[in-house]
Amino acid sequence: MTKPQHAIWTKSFLSVFMASLLIFTAFYLLLPTLPLYLVKILNAGPVFTGIVLAAFTMAAVIIRPVTGYMIDRHGRKWIYLFGLIFFMLSFAGYMVAYTLALMLLLRMIHGLFWGITTTAGSTIVVDLLPPHRRGEGLGYFGLASTIPMAIGPMLGLYLISGENYNPMFVAAICICILGIAFALGIRYPDIPLHTTRFSFKNLFEVSSLPVALILFINMITYGGVVTFISLYVKETGIGDAGIFFLVYAVGITLARLFSGKVFDREGPLRLSTAAFLMISLGFLGLSLIHSPAGFFGSAFIMGLGGGVLFPSCQAMVNNMVEPGRRGAANSTLFTVLDLGIGVGMILTGYLAGFSGLETAFLVCSALNGIALVLFLVFTHTYYQRHKLF
Repeated sequence: MTKPQHAIWTKSFLSVFMASLLIFTAFYLLLPTLPLYLVKILNAGPVFTGIVLAAFTMAAVIIRPVTGYMIDRHGRKWIYLFGLIFFMLSFAGYMVAYTLALMLLLRMIHGLFWGITTTAGSTIVVDLLPPHRRGEGLGYFGLASTIPMAIGPMLGLYLISGENYNPMFVAAICICILGIAFALGIRYPDIPLHTTRFSFKNLFEVSSLPVALILFINMITYGGVVTFISLYVKETGIGDAGIFFLVYAVGITLARLFSGKVFDREGPLRLSTAAFLMISLGFLGLSLIHSPAGFFGSAFIMGLGGGVLFPSCQAMVNNMVEPGRRGAANSTLFTVLDLGIGVGMILTGYLAGFSGLETAFLVCSALNGIALVLFLVFTHTYYQRHKLF
């Protein structure tokens, strides 16, 4: 054990950064390819595709609150390693899940270990960061999920170019093994454990809910676009799904290089307002501008907004709790995040079936406008009254 340091890029921060980067890379291999696998190989329709994909996030929703309580009560290390190992092993199941029923079950199991891994990892990184540089550090740490967004989808699409999906699943296993090796190098800071008994109340951090609400609405739209962008490309013939994720990731990366410092200096008001406006505008362009320039321009604008929004939300919820409740705060935020993604997958699938993806993306634009109004009239005021750091 070691005490938290004032520097951001310590050996332990780099270790959890690399572990997360590799785990997210494995995750993103499946993001554009699994919908294609379900449609082409298992003959699933758009609605059932959304349900199977949403099962992953729904399982994560169920396990995150329990994980948050457990890491606050028993510590981070062994729960994190447990999640990493079984997340890796779950990829082997895709090679034998030959029916939709088996795939649905596998996605639920895989989602459980994803929820454990990401909840524990996000809490560990907050433990390692000095409070006065939390926004900056979380912005940098966000690159561990952004960089994979750039390389994972394209790598996944490349690995299935011969219509054989097994090389992709094997690659995901190998990437996860390397991530586990980095996780073994983390030195965990001394954090007071939360000693209250298990109860439903202790699974959630109430102070995180106003921030989680606006993130939930945004994640509905995120879940829709990342799940159905590959099918949108096939329907319209515009752009390329792999390059869409690359451009989206470039936008996120640029935003996260500066937004954390702005958050630490000024707070979330201007940052979050700009983020929601950019995301809403990006969805509007994706729906209405049917050209490569509109397609990739929308990806970049949405990436900028997303790169600002999530680290700001995570910094806000952690700034409102004591160290012994960080697990609950992060699990609450990530539970709502996953819930939003899952709802977005299903909602977008239904909207696509009834009125097309262009209409679905218009709805996504409007939802981000609603989230902005809620942030301005409620969430920001609540944060200013309850922040501790």
